[in-house]
Amino acid sequence: MPRKSRAVQVGNTLENVIELFQVTKRYGRKAALQDLSLNIPPGITGLLGPNGSGKSSLIKALLGLVRVQSGSLSVLGHRLPDDVRIIRDLVGYMPEDDCHISGLTGIESIHFMGQLSGLPKRECLRRAHEILDFSDIGQERYRAVETYSTGMRQKLKFAQTLVHDPQLLIFDEPTTGLDPGQRVAMLQRIETLARKHGKSILLSTHILPDVKDICDWIVILAEGRVKAADRLSNLLRPVTPGMRLRVLENHEQLKLELKAMGWDVQLQDDGMLWVAGVTDEDCQAIWRAADKTNVSILSLEPASNSLEQIFFNIVHETKHAAA
Repeated sequence: MPRKSRAVQVGNTLENVIELFQVTKRYGRKAALQDLSLNIPPGITGLLGPNGSGKSSLIKALLGLVRVQSGSLSVLGHRLPDDVRIIRDLVGYMPEDDCHISGLTGIESIHFMGQLSGLPKRECLRRAHEILDFSDIGQERYRAVETYSTGMRQKLKFAQTLVHDPQLLIFDEPTTGLDPGQRVAMLQRIETLARKHGKSILLSTHILPDVKDICDWIVILAEGRVKAADRLSNLLRPVTPGMRLRVLENHEQLKLELKAMGWDVQLQDDGMLWVAGVTDEDCQAIWRAADKTNVSILSLEPASNSLEQIFFNIVHETKHAAA
């Protein structure tokens, strides 16, 4: 299992693990990142954005793989580009593309990555077996990596990311190509690293349910700019509080009764009733209204914004502004 990492602190105040200020990165005339300022706190942060939004350029800049034209970047309190070697020792990166070396077995691959990270040879072997166990790679570790399935290659990349026990982990599309069971297991491992072992994680993905399942914070990029950066709970909280009701039948009768009680009620596209302004204290009144109208309530839950809708709106507004 991974060892618990030491948090980066100044006095008693926990720093942001990543800080960017007015960062601009251009490829020729095209700006991949435009005057981007962003602070990412400890925990699990989901990095979202459409193709061409700047996610890959941001990750490459954080790893020191590309130089920015202007602005400042720091990772775990170390500034780029001056401290790039220190940063690479403290960061684990799982790329989207395959990165195995043909001819090596799984255990040899992880052992080699550990040596590249500067670990002693014996410690490399111990860590390799430990991390492969954590990554759910059993006897397959003794097979050549080119014989691995897509799921096995994802697990291998995951293990390579952890072998040197980094403080910050950057995962780029870690669940791509996994079946539903493997996806759940991968997300559980990532969450374990954060919750039990104190790792900070940047999860770049197109799969919004992955973000909703495990992330604390959300960053959405579009056209190289930050369009949203907040706690997931804040982004999903609607401006107007309310409740969503799913009823068995006769929703129109309940809708009329609730309106007569003074609430704004709407029938949504998914067949659920949205009752605006309702709080937890009002739930008993809703149940009484259902009993009065002989309507069976199947579910009653606080309303929340849809992450899918938030993402769609940001992408749509960005395209509209650029048109």
